[in-house]
Amino acid sequence: MNFTHPFLDEDGDKLREECGVFGAVNATDAAAATALGLHALQHRGQEAAGITSFDGAEFYTLRGLGHVAENFSSQEAIAELPGMMAAGHVRYSTTGGSGLRNIQPLYADLASGGFAVAHNGNISNAGVLREDLVRRGSIFQSTSDTEVIIHLVATSRYPTIMDRLIDALRLLEGAYALIVMTPEGMIACRDPLGIRPLQMGRIGDATVFASETVAFDVVGAQFVRQVEPGEVIKVDFDGNVDSLHPFGNHAPRPCIFEHVYFSRPDSVFDGRSIYEARKAIGAELACEKPVEADLVIPVPDSGVPAAIGYAQESGIPFELGIIRSHYVGRTFIQPSDGARHAGVKRKHNANRALVEGKRIVLIDDSIVRGTTSMQIVEMMRDAGATEVHFRVASPPTAHSCFYGVDTPERSKLLAARMDVEPMREFIKADSLAFVSIDGLYRAVGEKPRNSKCPQFCDACFTGDYPTSLTDLSRRDDKQQQLAFPSEEVA
Repeated sequence: MNFTHPFLDEDGDKLREECGVFGAVNATDAAAATALGLHALQHRGQEAAGITSFDGAEFYTLRGLGHVAENFSSQEAIAELPGMMAAGHVRYSTTGGSGLRNIQPLYADLASGGFAVAHNGNISNAGVLREDLVRRGSIFQSTSDTEVIIHLVATSRYPTIMDRLIDALRLLEGAYALIVMTPEGMIACRDPLGIRPLQMGRIGDATVFASETVAFDVVGAQFVRQVEPGEVIKVDFDGNVDSLHPFGNHAPRPCIFEHVYFSRPDSVFDGRSIYEARKAIGAELACEKPVEADLVIPVPDSGVPAAIGYAQESGIPFELGIIRSHYVGRTFIQPSDGARHAGVKRKHNANRALVEGKRIVLIDDSIVRGTTSMQIVEMMRDAGATEVHFRVASPPTAHSCFYGVDTPERSKLLAARMDVEPMREFIKADSLAFVSIDGLYRAVGEKPRNSKCPQFCDACFTGDYPTSLTDLSRRDDKQQQLAFPSEEVA
């Protein structure tokens, strides 16, 4: 379920959202707007990009490995995608692997006509559903869990495409934000718990959908509202917008890591500025885990807003003690520790004139494997810092995500193997502390966490998964059977 990427951050030590989606319907330049929107969402997926368009008669698709600009910056590329409706996708792979056949949107000719889907999230029972579909005769062209949705729609016996899609979605477990294109128009939907984000906006007579509001800023769209958890929205070519809530009422559980790291700071999520939320997390961290120091220094770039909040709350000056190079391309991971360390050095360099002789507080958004944190602490000591205190703007990441975030196996998560003090020794900091789960909730505008009905999906911190994990349970059962085979009866 969690794919190991050949093109990771050089250290392989960051959680990553695995994709972003954008769609436009009734837009004069739908493909161009979609390409621009995807460019704003590039941080959500840098492995591949794809766009599918519809001109009222035919569907057109262009896909490629690499960044949006590598595939859709030319007029020639956009000219291959005519029509007033388009949907696009940027991806890292979690379920399934890399390669052209898994690049979305995925497209199929169904009995009702063309059907294209762009999916952000992860279907946690896709394996079981896929096996059943194959037994019934389905032939899969990709290894992506998204293709399961297409086959479920194709085999549904309901008469309309909307009813067939809803019928398919009822069988899914896990997280999804979907943009679907049909000959009748565009459909946008979000899983009943709203784990993955999806926003709705307008440009004149056009309706647009995107994973984040920042995409609307870039294309000149006005933000209308978020797609609600469990909502299915259909927009036809006359501009009619229909909204359905076919899955009943559920307590929403949006991913709290959108606030911590995934979303761009200039986005708005659940009505709250991501930038302001991250500053508030830093302020909470300063209240909960104060320390005497001379400077507050962010680990760029993700630690910057939280470090500003920490500095403002603590009164300790904020400074850029680490300078990040923005011109480091994707580099194939080498297996040696030396190569990993060199990767960190290529990305980050200590501002020695500032750091030398100072007690510093390093602020980062998370600790995953811990290797990057250890190397940055070492970098600060080599630059002459007298004390290095590490503060983390999230609770310890002790559990894997099965809802569309690329996380290592749990055994490779530092917080799954160690308590805080051994973690401190591992990264060689003078002190180490994390914001509490209640502090995180307060920072994003919620009351302390309700353990009976949490307000967010925070399973990566708590292990409290909001849905069943059918494929994982089945895999664990198989592994247990292999480890402890039953005795054969003579």
